[in-house]
Amino acid sequence: MWSGDQLDLGAYLARIGYEGPVGDDGELLPDLETLYAVHRAHTGAIAFESLDVLLGRPVALDVKAIEDKLVHGRRGGYCYEQNSLLAAALERIGFQVSGRGARNRTRGDTLLPVTHAVLVVTVAGQSWLCDAGFGHQGPLEPVPLARSGADVQQGEWTYAVREEEDGVLALSLLRGDTWRDLYAFSPQRYHPVDYVLLNHYSSTHPRSAFIGQVIVQRPGDAVRTALVGRELTRLYPDGRSERRPVARGELAAVLDREFGLRLSERDVEELGRVNLAED
Repeated sequence: MWSGDQLDLGAYLARIGYEGPVGDDGELLPDLETLYAVHRAHTGAIAFESLDVLLGRPVALDVKAIEDKLVHGRRGGYCYEQNSLLAAALERIGFQVSGRGARNRTRGDTLLPVTHAVLVVTVAGQSWLCDAGFGHQGPLEPVPLARSGADVQQGEWTYAVREEEDGVLALSLLRGDTWRDLYAFSPQRYHPVDYVLLNHYSSTHPRSAFIGQVIVQRPGDAVRTALVGRELTRLYPDGRSERRPVARGELAAVLDREFGLRLSERDVEELGRVNLAED
């Protein structure tokens, strides 16, 4: 399903700095401990970014293209790339992985189309939400789907999954004293070919949030960091946020320091021209 047999698993594990459990034969086991370790290592190592969209480049979703970009090229990616890569790795290890399409709810009551890709992984008969591609507010680790409404602690951050009508599940994040919905998804399974269609909308449609501005984000244990357009934002578990503008000349340094992204001078100049040009 996810072309895990085409993935260079060793290179992927080196890219994410995997230090989790390994079986006696040197292979990773498809158990819950391994799932947690792979998920956390992935979200900690590979930044969320949609810079190729801004640069007018096609976003390929075949496993080898994603591997070349995110693993060997040490770039980041957005949800379709991130979770396709994670799905391929988990499938290669031996996990049962299926896709879902989610509806972003971070913009209040605005009804948005289903454009976010997430994964559901089954371990010992239990389902776990896995998502390495929701940016700075996304989970660091798998979230159990069998405990509807229960708090799930991940470092200093708290998540919960709530079941709604028609089997829809909504993921929420606690910020300060307020629960904020991140997204909701139905039980309908999505396949890689479905993500090709969603990816086309997100990377080319003029109303896509990824068109016309830099979006680079990273989750973290103590602070979540996002660069959207000209503004760098830091989110804290107690609900606080800090914002500051990023000048055009700072862009390369901010991408490197905050997100571990080192782009060519040509790419940085083009990004600055499109996104950070002076008014």
